[in-house]
Amino acid sequence: MPSALLAQDTAAFYAAQSAFSDPNGLARLYGDLPDDPAHLARAARDLMVHRLEGEPLRHVITQDRLHNDAETRYLDDILRIIIERNDAPLTQRREVGDRFVGVCRDFALLYCSFLRHAGIPARLRSGFADYFGSDGFNDDHVVTEYWDNERDWRFADPQLADPVVSDTLKVDFDPMDVPRNRFLVAGKAWQAIRAREADPKTFGLRLPEERRMFGEWFVAHDIRIDLAALNKVETLLWDTWGTGAGGNREMTDATCELYDQVSLVVCDDVPFDAARKLFAENEELRTPKTVLSLAPFNGPREVTLR
Repeated sequence: MPSALLAQDTAAFYAAQSAFSDPNGLARLYGDLPDDPAHLARAARDLMVHRLEGEPLRHVITQDRLHNDAETRYLDDILRIIIERNDAPLTQRREVGDRFVGVCRDFALLYCSFLRHAGIPARLRSGFADYFGSDGFNDDHVVTEYWDNERDWRFADPQLADPVVSDTLKVDFDPMDVPRNRFLVAGKAWQAIRAREADPKTFGLRLPEERRMFGEWFVAHDIRIDLAALNKVETLLWDTWGTGAGGNREMTDATCELYDQVSLVVCDDVPFDAARKLFAENEELRTPKTVLSLAPFNGPREVTLR
């Protein structure tokens, strides 16, 4: 199979750390990391536990960690928490009680940072996964997309890198090559909904029935998060700005038309120059210096980014 080609400017952009993924003064901790993408995914997985994994792993996550770890935006701060709990090399698997308690975004960001350190172009992608349940609901999720010289861009889900986790979920694919019909990027989900090929009620955040969040407004939020990540602004998933900020669920015709256009860029085959231009020139889409963070446990507050 011939090698795929990635434009030099695109490769350089995604192989460099962002303000969010940069280990900064802790880059020395990366010295013993492998350079194989699969091994890096397992290393990232073994340093973190998802905040919803306490019960299946028979571990009681303390309220402080449950509420606060995943509010950590920047990778150097995440690393500080990890080594404060256990200062072993990052290649050493942590016991559950020593791990950072995060969400999908944190697994994806740590893995992305590892890949970029190894010189592999990588980026976060926000969208919806169908493999966390069998009820047809598409869960809000983040994966890492990395460049494979033989295969083009590939989705990897470091959250599934532990076989125990993937076996529990009955995952029937390689977590290093997530099929694009099992994880839909936000723009693709939007297009399916607008074409009436998918029910908007099946895209959102899985919560108890009375609190479940879903619909076009939620997919539009993920489109903003995904466009930002494609521009290496890898915010928390509950950081909001622009059209729809603050949980505004009203979808006017003008708003829908905006996201119709954005979905053409925030898709599987991302036009790099268009993604950069759209983010730079549209104030309703570009991440501002101060965002409104709708923290699940700690409540809403304004946060000024670095």
